[in-house]
Amino acid sequence: MSRIRLGMVGGGNDAFIGAVHRIASRIDDRYELVAGALSSTPEKSRASGEALGLPADRIYDDYKQMAIREARLKNGIEAVAIVTPNHVHFAAAREFLKRGIHVICDKPLTSTMADARKFVKAVESSDALFVLTHNYTGYPMVRQAREMISAGDIGAIRVVQVEYPQDWLSEEQDFKQAAWRTDPARSGAGGSTGDIGTHAHNLACFVTGLKVDSLAADLQAFVSGRQLDDNGHVMLRFEGGARGMLWCSQVAPGNENALRLRVYGEKGGLEWSQENPNQLWFTPLGEPKRLITRNGAGAGDAAARMSRVPPGHPEGYLEGFANIYSEAAEAIVARREGRAPDAGVTYPGITDGLRGMQFVDACVRSSARNSAWVTLGD
Repeated sequence: MSRIRLGMVGGGNDAFIGAVHRIASRIDDRYELVAGALSSTPEKSRASGEALGLPADRIYDDYKQMAIREARLKNGIEAVAIVTPNHVHFAAAREFLKRGIHVICDKPLTSTMADARKFVKAVESSDALFVLTHNYTGYPMVRQAREMISAGDIGAIRVVQVEYPQDWLSEEQDFKQAAWRTDPARSGAGGSTGDIGTHAHNLACFVTGLKVDSLAADLQAFVSGRQLDDNGHVMLRFEGGARGMLWCSQVAPGNENALRLRVYGEKGGLEWSQENPNQLWFTPLGEPKRLITRNGAGAGDAAARMSRVPPGHPEGYLEGFANIYSEAAEAIVARREGRAPDAGVTYPGITDGLRGMQFVDACVRSSARNSAWVTLGD
């Protein structure tokens, strides 16, 4: 099967996440990077494209020029990865969506609620697919937990606890990745809530199948002079009556990427940690804890779809990203062939992106009202 011709917006030489996307797209050999508008300046874009070995005539000064020309080429890109700071996501995606080019976009969806609503309309009016790279949804044991909850293994959900602490912004930082994430003009209204809180919110909803109805948030900017939150404590009320707590922090020394989820139901509980991703703890009520490992005894079909190597060999961050790219590839090829994708194909999309933006917006509004309860989407 021919590889999907992929373009990239952003992700140049001095970018972190662009390289991650490129590696992820190659792991299962489903894509070939053939074009790019890789930086905010033509000079940097050209240097980055040359370093990646792209043809000179497929390195573009900006994403609009790229979208127009690639749509006209017989061998133009079929999909584009958008890996820019948040405020560029919508404008770039719109140019490709309206020309029928599939979009694979980094999270969060965009930087403002106004753009998020326009984004939804742009996706709905396009024939192209839209994929949002909430990569943790691609981890095998996350899929295992989702499958078990859907099957009723822990019964009706009562309590959801999710946290994502880091420490890399505990002091003022001036390098590129910190600069745009702490700048409201580029990141949006949320700091830690937008950067990692959206991951925690998405993970909790993806695994449980529940939607957050309302929340009460207490956000802080502990580092002097910082304009966006670097820590947030959020109480959650889910549709259907379940309750939850979410903590996101980028000023918690000793934590690197400590995303952790715990879900408790009438009949048992589940625990998963991103830093030990190949293990899922399952505790039936009144029984000892059981350890389920990736590709090990007790792991089901949903986890197996996301696994590549034998049990006992770690799979994690890059493979999780690759699973999102491969799920997207299945959907793109199905669209190319005029058929429905396999029923098991699952990836975050525009609805997940909008809910993430509503989460950030609600957190900011609640915190400004002294942690008053607010409804998502109000």
